[in-house]
Amino acid sequence: MPRAPRSILVSAGEASGDYYAAELVRELRRRWPQCVFFGCAGPQLREAGVDAVIRSEDLSVVGIVEVLGHLPRIWRRFRTLIRAAAQRKPDIAILTDSPDFHFRVARKLKRLGIPVTYFVAPQVWAWRKGRVKTMRRDIDQLLCIFPFEEAFFRERGVPVTYIGHPLATRVRPTLSRADFFRKHNLPDGRPLVAVLPGSRRSEALRHLPELVRAAEILSRDRPLSFILPASPTCGAAFFADPLAGSLIRAIEGDAWDAMAHGDVALAASGTVTVEAALLGAPLVTFYRVTGVSWAIGKLLVDVPFYSMVNLIAGKKVVPELMQDQMTGEAIAAETTRLLDNEAERAKMKEELARVALLLSKPLLSGTGDAIIRAADAVEGVN
Repeated sequence: MPRAPRSILVSAGEASGDYYAAELVRELRRRWPQCVFFGCAGPQLREAGVDAVIRSEDLSVVGIVEVLGHLPRIWRRFRTLIRAAAQRKPDIAILTDSPDFHFRVARKLKRLGIPVTYFVAPQVWAWRKGRVKTMRRDIDQLLCIFPFEEAFFRERGVPVTYIGHPLATRVRPTLSRADFFRKHNLPDGRPLVAVLPGSRRSEALRHLPELVRAAEILSRDRPLSFILPASPTCGAAFFADPLAGSLIRAIEGDAWDAMAHGDVALAASGTVTVEAALLGAPLVTFYRVTGVSWAIGKLLVDVPFYSMVNLIAGKKVVPELMQDQMTGEAIAAETTRLLDNEAERAKMKEELARVALLLSKPLLSGTGDAIIRAADAVEGVN
């Protein structure tokens, strides 16, 4: 029987990682009721009872150039977290995603003699592959959630376990279509477009002008409803000014219901595209950063696709409108194609079902829920 740890440091830097880590904390708390959790916590980790030494919202910045202006603040938060680790001496550390921050945290924790579990493998297979050396040196175990990652890391000497995707057994609508439409006063019989501009405020603001433009173009030919389910890190009130006078209406949460019951989802490339795949929601993906960040990224990134859905499928399943291709006109054109062509919608839904099956594969083999597998792995390190 593994010894129950006195305390565990948990750190997540963005919305999806905050959700995964919170689910893991709940499972570990069930196993070790007396254990204390502290670290870098977002809303969901705080709700799970993690003492927020720092808040993950303070680290939520995307883009190579965009992060520069925030470095002094991030550095202060980093020092605060490491100081807490040195003082509290946790038995284990669980770092989730956000590699630019967490690789530095892992190095410091290693020097303090604290075992590190890295939950959700960073995408070093896509860019800056040299970081594998850092992972080999500073991480005691890596838990990956995508099927193609295990072989990549194992071949490079990183101790890795493929646990499956935590969302595979969790993503589902909570309301019927009729109840969802009733809750948000949506007209019956009118197609619904779910608008998901990103969980961070900065990325949402970058994407909104073209999404608003797309809504205007699409509504010229037919009446449509546009719903933007605000992420916990943004909140619906944040969109009051950016969406003023537009056809898009922000609501609090309900993203899974919006995608499940919508006719098309317009989704920023990221975790939400995986959620859409698991829900079988036809979608159009997009992303935009500053011109300088894009130019630098193009030199560093080496992948055939940008969307995780297409990477998992190994082929183009959903359209990707990246950087300059992300225009209101292009978004409207791809959305119209899916709304008007039932055969295209059916084909995409079939491919999305295959992606969902790949994400669920280790769970279907009788090895349990991904979070339970992650908790088992943490127990093993302890």
